[in-house]
Amino acid sequence: MKRTKIVCTIGPASDETSVLISMMEAGMNVARLNFSHGTRNEHARRIVAIREAAGKAGKNIAILMDSKGPEVRLGILEQPIPLTAGQKVILTTEKVTADSLRLPVTYTNLPREVLPGNVILVADGLIELKVISTTSTEVECEVVHGGEVSSRKGVRMPGVSLKLPAVTEQDKEDILFGIEQGLDFIALSFVRRASDILVVRQILEEKNMEIHVIAKIESREGLNNLEEIIKVADGIMVARGDLGVGIPVEEVPLVQKAIIKKCNQAGKPVITATQMLESMMNNPRPTRAEAG
Repeated sequence: MKRTKIVCTIGPASDETSVLISMMEAGMNVARLNFSHGTRNEHARRIVAIREAAGKAGKNIAILMDSKGPEVRLGILEQPIPLTAGQKVILTTEKVTADSLRLPVTYTNLPREVLPGNVILVADGLIELKVISTTSTEVECEVVHGGEVSSRKGVRMPGVSLKLPAVTEQDKEDILFGIEQGLDFIALSFVRRASDILVVRQILEEKNMEIHVIAKIESREGLNNLEEIIKVADGIMVARGDLGVGIPVEEVPLVQKAIIKKCNQAGKPVITATQMLESMMNNPRPTRAEAG
């Protein structure tokens, strides 16, 4: 039995049955559905397509739902807005028309949970802001590293423990959908502590369902509580994309190895994700760094 599995994300580019079959024949073992994007109807159609393709290919393919999780994002911007290093910008919880001086954010408690000196990262860490001051509805920042921002870009606060719920209402509805569809795995995003996993366990118990729960480690808080998370989760995902925003990117390789070692010692499966052999999108062989 092959111990190493290949998890592939299924989306618009892989909707065709012929594409799914070729992916299965090439070695895909698990089909991942990203619930941060798409509707439940779209996911339902893909689940049917995956199972039909697996039947035709004579393969046993597991399906994993990856939850959206708690997140903070910019609001709607009518057009991309450039931010320049050194300028001041205000993040506001009020409904405003965005410009280079004021940007709306989705999390209403943000001004109460950050402090002067805290770092705020936008758009996967490409843009860095430093908090200067706060009011009840606004966070005044200085742009440290500039760039262009657009609608719904992610906002992260490394080292700040936000009081966001571990499992959002949308996550709960998506999990119930996954139960109805008979999915094999639930990957829970932004797991910070063992109790986050237990929330999902409770939902599954109430429905008398057994689905494997994978904890995605994407923050310093999740790393700090890794051992207790490993104990209650069925597996761990090293989510290198968001993890590289939550901690310095140069720490990610060492942290990845440490997580894998702890999972191996505990006898728990571990998935390494994000930019996996990405150069092979264009080249037939991985780079030396990727192969190592």
